[in-house]
Amino acid sequence: MPLLLGCIADDFTGATDLANTLVKGGMTAVQVIGVPTGPLPEADAVIIALKSRTAPVGEAVAQSLAACEALLAAGAKQIFWKYCSTFDSTDQGNIGPVADALLKRLGSGFALACPAFPTNGRTIYLGHLFVGNALLNESGMENHPLTPMTDANLVRVLGRQTDGAVGLVPFTSVEQGAAATRQAMMRLAEQGRRYAIVDAVTDQHLLAIGEAAAQHALITGGSGVAMGLPENFRRAGLLPARGDAASLPPMQGMAAVVAGSCSRATLGQIGLARDHVPVLELDALATPDAAALTAQALDWVEGKLAADRPVVIAASAPPEKVAALQAKLGRDAAGALIETAMAAIAEGLVARGVGRLVVAGGETSGAVVQRLGVTALRIGPEIDPGVPWTFAEPRGLHLALKSGNFGARDFFLKAFDHG
Repeated sequence: MPLLLGCIADDFTGATDLANTLVKGGMTAVQVIGVPTGPLPEADAVIIALKSRTAPVGEAVAQSLAACEALLAAGAKQIFWKYCSTFDSTDQGNIGPVADALLKRLGSGFALACPAFPTNGRTIYLGHLFVGNALLNESGMENHPLTPMTDANLVRVLGRQTDGAVGLVPFTSVEQGAAATRQAMMRLAEQGRRYAIVDAVTDQHLLAIGEAAAQHALITGGSGVAMGLPENFRRAGLLPARGDAASLPPMQGMAAVVAGSCSRATLGQIGLARDHVPVLELDALATPDAAALTAQALDWVEGKLAADRPVVIAASAPPEKVAALQAKLGRDAAGALIETAMAAIAEGLVARGVGRLVVAGGETSGAVVQRLGVTALRIGPEIDPGVPWTFAEPRGLHLALKSGNFGARDFFLKAFDHG
């Protein structure tokens, strides 16, 4: 099976989100954890999941280039650089510097940038990113503990991360379809723009953008803009028609959720779960020690694990508590504390018979997957937009890696009704 689309994702939940989109479009997809050291698995699309969103810029660029080399060596016909639908980054990167490096490697001078995901409320209008009805900088993302987003204008945000010029393909062009979108991007490229932020407020816009970028060496964005890519390969006669590309082995074992995300969506999901299943909310401010938090959680879980309903263990906290923890320990140390504790807790849960595990938060998911020694994920059925079940190899474990902002309020409950 030839590799058609080679993808690089800056975190593990985003990689799963992208793989889910491609599987829904009829492509087989495998998510590989970290830069591969051997041959890639056979699939229409391979997504290399990195933990590079908040890594130092040089490290993020080096990992992304190494992933790109692996994908090109396997024959990938197009490269996709996947980042968060809320454009999580700082003024130093990492979105712009990685995109710059990939463009240079691919010998291309232009790429689109479109993190829109209307199904989950992420839309772009006149270059401004909205989360639901709120501008990005008024959505709660301005309080993100690692990548606070204080500017909704993506032309400005990306412009601060690259020495290349950034333009805009506005709603009026995208609304006219793929041909008009393609022409608008060509005009920007001819004007010397390196990137185009592309407006999108509906799935139809995303399909048009994907079609317009069929010949691009590099596409950058959220998972939404990948919606149109499977059909491009189908039109070219490279992708056969398939039935169910999302089948997984039967689920078994106990059910659990570990949550490290502090997003509004995850906090709401924890709140609803309290009324229905056992929930432990860890207080890292009172107990700033990963080993102590792990012991507390694993002591608490004894006698509570079941196959018919999950337990929820959360280190999530509202913005004021996050700020207090960061003031006490420092930003990096506070993040490392939560990641280390949640990864150790997840390992302990699996050792106690958990075979179905939901992990909330991109950084937390990366830490958990690495701690469990997972090397690849087969993508299965979707639970909520952007969040599928996966089968973790070689552990034989079913995992759902949820971006903090994703999922309906009852996600932690209904996830275990799937599969």
